[in-house]
Amino acid sequence: MSRFNLRRGKAGPSGPSSPVATTGRVTANHERGTGYLRDGKSELFLLAVANLVGQDTFYERGGSRDDRYTALVRQFAVEDPEWTLGLLRWLRADGNLRTASLVGAAEFTRARLDAGAPGHSRQAVDAVLQRADEPGELLAYWTSRYGRALPKPLKRGVADATRRLYHGRSLLKYDTAGKGFRFGDVLELTHPSPDPARPGQSELFRYALDRRHHPDTAQPPAADRALTAHRALLALPADERRAVVTGPDGAERLAEAGMTWEALAGWLQGPLDAAVWEAIIPSMGTMALLRNLRNFDRAGVRDEVAEQVARRISDPQEVRRSRQFPFRYLAAYRHAPSLRWAQPLERALGHALANVPALPGRTLVLVDRSGSMFDRPGAQTQLNRADSAAVFGSALALRAADADLVEFGSTSRRLDTGPGDSVLRTVERFGDLGGTDTAGAVRAHYRGQDRVVIVTDEQAYGTWQGDPLAPVPAHVPVYTWNLAGYRTGHAPSGGAQRHTFGGLGDAAFRLIPLLEAGRDARWPWQRADGAPARP
Repeated sequence: MSRFNLRRGKAGPSGPSSPVATTGRVTANHERGTGYLRDGKSELFLLAVANLVGQDTFYERGGSRDDRYTALVRQFAVEDPEWTLGLLRWLRADGNLRTASLVGAAEFTRARLDAGAPGHSRQAVDAVLQRADEPGELLAYWTSRYGRALPKPLKRGVADATRRLYHGRSLLKYDTAGKGFRFGDVLELTHPSPDPARPGQSELFRYALDRRHHPDTAQPPAADRALTAHRALLALPADERRAVVTGPDGAERLAEAGMTWEALAGWLQGPLDAAVWEAIIPSMGTMALLRNLRNFDRAGVRDEVAEQVARRISDPQEVRRSRQFPFRYLAAYRHAPSLRWAQPLERALGHALANVPALPGRTLVLVDRSGSMFDRPGAQTQLNRADSAAVFGSALALRAADADLVEFGSTSRRLDTGPGDSVLRTVERFGDLGGTDTAGAVRAHYRGQDRVVIVTDEQAYGTWQGDPLAPVPAHVPVYTWNLAGYRTGHAPSGGAQRHTFGGLGDAAFRLIPLLEAGRDARWPWQRADGAPARP
């Protein structure tokens, strides 16, 4: 999580509290073991930060999972709109989850319209739209669900966002013929007024409309250097293009024209060889560089260029700016065939995991490697929850003063680690251990450590009935890191030294030393008094 604002003071009689809480009611989990029901807000939060919209998990079909998410959003859009607006804003900005936040804003708006409740919807829509292709994506989702009629809060929220997001470079990158809703369509449907503080936006809007309806005759605004430079490149004869790109000012011309690496091959009408890659690399973003390390090697880019790439992907400011999830560096490590990327990726992963604390004392870290963690991998990274669990668990154990790192499933095994070990190499030592015997792993490996951290989907064996954390004394804190967002937890949480976190980012780990200092945790978008952390 990105930020928790915390209230200082004495802890309550059962220790500090945390926001993800169970209700005291139990039911069967997906493995017919004991499942502890969470309150509605806790269920929504954990599902929101773990849900890849439309994707099946081991225990839930994508459609059922999405229905559960939209039902919870709609419920709290009416019951507590301020809380839900805070969740959606944080989910997109700090959680860096695009699709879930867009779907959430649309369903938030629909629920409030159905309830006849004014307010909040326009702000929710505007808040989740942070990239120039997202207004079109939100309209595509809305029309697929609710038809072409657009309510005023939706139109006004989208219009607010277009004034922020639409400029020459964003048009070049995202206004492509393959989109169902082009920039011009969004403008026609929502009628935004150009921002007077942005000279030339009126001409840009007119050009976006012309590109949509009259692409052969559309003329870019002369004042927009990116658009005019791009048009000049497109006008070059096909047989002259490669020479221009690989010439002395090729990199500058590509950057000025906002040419992306995805569009470059089609424009050149040929593959990207080493010289072409070396021209486009300076204008590529960090995520694009990570995705193409293998291609750089295959093309044979020069060592000095590879060193420039290595410096950029491992630069701490670049890592922070790119806001990549830590597991993406593991994906790049696995996909890149050359060892020259291993050390830069390890450094980059360290920067991405900057919030993982160096815990004092003794720590038991249990990493779930049961079959349900090996669900279908993500299309972009080819990683699954087992990989994410291994990344976070390894990072925590390697930074701790004295940690026992254990993988568990039907059985469990301690992984020996030492000072200076690599997170990426440690992750590759994990295996697939079958079922989820959480209680057995706790019994086998708890030996008086000062705290226990469990990274899991919380779906323990059906043969176990009761609290799998019972072998840990009540005064010893146990922190569950939930990576799946299923309805039930494996143990009580929210207080009494039992706490649950969620999501694919790393920042909630810093709650561990704060909770141990006796401070209550809040939702990441709230101040200590429960008010929104930002307008």
